[in-house]
Amino acid sequence: MNTFTKLAAATALTVAGSAASAASITEIAAGDERFSTLVAAVTAAGLADTLAGPGEFTVYAPVNDAFAALPEGTVETLLMEENIGQLTDVLLYHVDDRVLMAGDFPAGSNYFKPINEAERLCITASEAGVSIADGTGEMANVIVANIEADNGVIHVIDKVLLPGTRPACH
Repeated sequence: MNTFTKLAAATALTVAGSAASAASITEIAAGDERFSTLVAAVTAAGLADTLAGPGEFTVYAPVNDAFAALPEGTVETLLMEENIGQLTDVLLYHVDDRVLMAGDFPAGSNYFKPINEAERLCITASEAGVSIADGTGEMANVIVANIEADNGVIHVIDKVLLPGTRPACH
């Protein structure tokens, strides 16, 4: 059993046995195989309880294929104990402390500030859907929008968002 599978299984058991809301962001992600790598990373970073607890969150949740598209060894390196701070920074780049439904993004391109506050995302809303430029300048697409949880909303994306330089937005 690989590291991701072990961590995802441990999180699923922990979440299933908790008294948290039955529909938290963490529980939704733990119950969906598309997010097993994300759940493993969130667990390793110690963020599972935060995303299972009270709050108003928007999570841009990369699917397993998005993590697999990173350069070989990236995920394993981030999961190493000495790199948990960097992993946490990457994960918090995927979280906003407001509930933002897809229809809440204004038409065109606008900056949004994730929880880590040191970085910005450029979110573009159009008739074609919602896309997100990260610190690399590359675009992630929202492939499933508005998965509602008791403590926020999940937008499924096809790329891991990476901090870096502020993306061009206008």
